[in-house]
Amino acid sequence: MELYSKKKRWKIILAILGILIIAASLFYTNMLVAKFAQSERRNVRLWADAVHRKLRLVKYTDAFFTQLRNSERQKVELLADVYKRLLRSNNTSDELTFYLNVINRNQDIPVIITNRKGEIIFYRNLYPKPDSTRLFFKGKLKEQFSVYPPIIIPKTGTKLYYRNSLVFNQLQDVLNDYISVFMSEITANSSNVPVIVTDSTQSNILQFGNLNDVRMSNPAYADKMLREMKSQNEPIEINFPEQGKAFIFYKNSNLLTQMRWFPVAQILVISFFLFIAYLLFSASRKSEQNRVWAGMAKETAHQIGTPLSSILAWVELIKLDESNAKQAAEEITKDVKRLEVITKRFSKIGSTPSLDEDNLTKIIYDTVTYLKPRSPRKVQYNILFPRDKEIILPVNASLFSWVLENLCKNAIDAMEGKGNITIDMQEESKQVIVDVIDTGKGIPMTVQKSVFNPGYTSKKRGWGLGLSLAKRIIQEYHKGKIYVKSSSSKGTTFRIVLKKQTL
Repeated sequence: MELYSKKKRWKIILAILGILIIAASLFYTNMLVAKFAQSERRNVRLWADAVHRKLRLVKYTDAFFTQLRNSERQKVELLADVYKRLLRSNNTSDELTFYLNVINRNQDIPVIITNRKGEIIFYRNLYPKPDSTRLFFKGKLKEQFSVYPPIIIPKTGTKLYYRNSLVFNQLQDVLNDYISVFMSEITANSSNVPVIVTDSTQSNILQFGNLNDVRMSNPAYADKMLREMKSQNEPIEINFPEQGKAFIFYKNSNLLTQMRWFPVAQILVISFFLFIAYLLFSASRKSEQNRVWAGMAKETAHQIGTPLSSILAWVELIKLDESNAKQAAEEITKDVKRLEVITKRFSKIGSTPSLDEDNLTKIIYDTVTYLKPRSPRKVQYNILFPRDKEIILPVNASLFSWVLENLCKNAIDAMEGKGNITIDMQEESKQVIVDVIDTGKGIPMTVQKSVFNPGYTSKKRGWGLGLSLAKRIIQEYHKGKIYVKSSSSKGTTFRIVLKKQTL
């Protein structure tokens, strides 16, 4: 019950920690989003101020063009008055000279004077110059000079037409380009904020920026975006010289919106993967537990089966011939002691066993002595160190003997009941190294780390628990190491490293 209570408490603690982590992540991300939104609003305000400053420049430029246009109109009216006076018959020679000088000083404004019949009787600053000397005021020429109303010269029936000068037209083109660039800069602003520019009705879209061109071609989507922008921010009002009043609508950038929803999406994705991982690991753990339980049951039956079969055999032998009773009693005693050893082994699995100072050499020799008569006849055991060599270190004799048995049984299976098992031992200053070497078929490199996992086995009828128990006994109980030192087609070496002093 204590195990399940601890498990329940850990689940509650982990759930609380998970909630705190999610809350902290959401709080921190929302704080970053708020700072980013504040920075974005500041950038929008700076951008809006830049829009107004450029707009003032556009208005100033337009006022300058208005003055220039009025100035040219005054020049043309002066020319008309001069031409009217020139037509008088009582002009003196000085007056005629003055009037002609005024007319000749007009080097930039194109003018045409026509009679009652529409014939051009005078022109100046026409480019290119007409080829014919007899011209009629009609067609494309009349269209070009119809921008402004003509000035009628009284009593003569003549009319004076004019249009903007070449310099004025060039400056006007520059202004138009400037306004066009200004509109483009509004819609393609550096703050990456989606914007829509409308006319004075706030419904007709003139331009837009940082929005999907294909989707904005759909009127329903465009109206939806415009309504969304109206609900988020007050529009910026601007007045263009010729286009009139316009409004700039804007909303939060896509990056800010994505940042706002990113932590939620991140938590959902992580939760989904954690849920899938939990299901997979839960299924894997249950499968591993089933294999361990089955393996323990089979290992118990296997361990108990050998001495129990021997006892039953000696009992039957006594029944047949009582003269063997003494020998049978000795062998039965050995088997009973073996059952006691097995009982100790299984009782110590799951609890922390005691480590006593013991002679490792004696444990190894006793284990091999027990295994020899129970191994195939074609299996030879070789111990490369003498029996009288004492190596004393903290060890649990029963469990360490079990480890050697499992390694030797795996070696016998790998050699298919025929070969040599060699046990070597090296003593160092702080540790003792034991190598168990066989002449079997070897272990592939790709699975050398997996052989110690519960349930792993290469045998059709194996249960894959021997090496797993060996690893648990050496690493968890003795604080040592066990691993595959080397393996090839000529054999495998398992190495055990034990410390002379436990912490």
